[in-house]
Amino acid sequence: MTKTFDPHKSTNDVRQGNGRQMNSRVLFWSMGGVVIAFVLVYLIFFAFTPAPPVV
Repeated sequence: MTKTFDPHKSTNDVRQGNGRQMNSRVLFWSMGGVVIAFVLVYLIFFAFTPAPPVV
């Protein structure tokens, strides 16, 4: 088992803090990519569905 205490690490390193908020940027960009992917699938699905028959 490895030791969890390291006297040479700062408090940010120990807490795995991120001063530049890169985690939030990755979250927002990936969420935007997922939303765009779903919109594209939605548009393509309805673009290729046949029109209902006219009675």
